[in-house]
Amino acid sequence: MTPISGSSLPQKAFPANIQRGFTLLEILLVFTIIAMASILVVPNVGNMDTRTFSVQLRQVNSILHYARRNAVITGLPSTARLYAASRDPRDEIAADLSQEVIWESEGIALQFEDSTERVTDVEDFVEFTFYPEGGSTGGTLILAQDERETRIVVDPFTGRISSEESDEAI
Repeated sequence: MTPISGSSLPQKAFPANIQRGFTLLEILLVFTIIAMASILVVPNVGNMDTRTFSVQLRQVNSILHYARRNAVITGLPSTARLYAASRDPRDEIAADLSQEVIWESEGIALQFEDSTERVTDVEDFVEFTFYPEGGSTGGTLILAQDERETRIVVDPFTGRISSEESDEAI
């Protein structure tokens, strides 16, 4: 028996009419997809400290606003206590007995500026007390991390809270 084949021409390993490799358009498309993915991923990895600072800044603002609102609603003075570092868990017993809202810093340096414009480093904690008629103990809280600095001002007469980010580097 003789084998039957569809073609009498010899079979080549690589026919000449088949393309090998990628076109320029395909390569550009892959590089574009990689570039778009890196734009989305790299900023999220590189700015963890900045995001942490922003989150803690929002927490401080929320706690101060909550304490102010709580004082007005309940008719009793309300205190926001901001710790410069983690505190002793035994302090929680004292915190439960009063109308006190607590925040702990995570790697952010705290400074306090009083009404005489004297700035002191906060080593343990700083308190802001809000009164039912709208006043407060007042002062300026300065939060700093790396090159960022934000000032949170608590007005002693109205109890209003405002924040501003400093343009100058520390």
